Amino acid sequence: MTRDPADLTAADYLDGAREMTAANRPYLAHLLAEEAAQRTTDPATAAGIRATFPAPALSREETD
Repeated sequence: MTRDPADLTAADYLDGAREMTAANRPYLAHLLAEEAAQRTTDPATAAGIRATFPAPALSREETD
């Protein structure tokens, strides 16, 4: 189902962030959560969202 991004709510973005976390995609989860935080009018709620989905480290460590 395709939606117009303008119609998506903060809750929609948070759902996506949770899905990306479950799929081990932390960077995408962070981006979706950041969008949810920007769409939230309460600063405390936005801060909580950002704390729940922090930016992942940009460098990766390879394991053998």
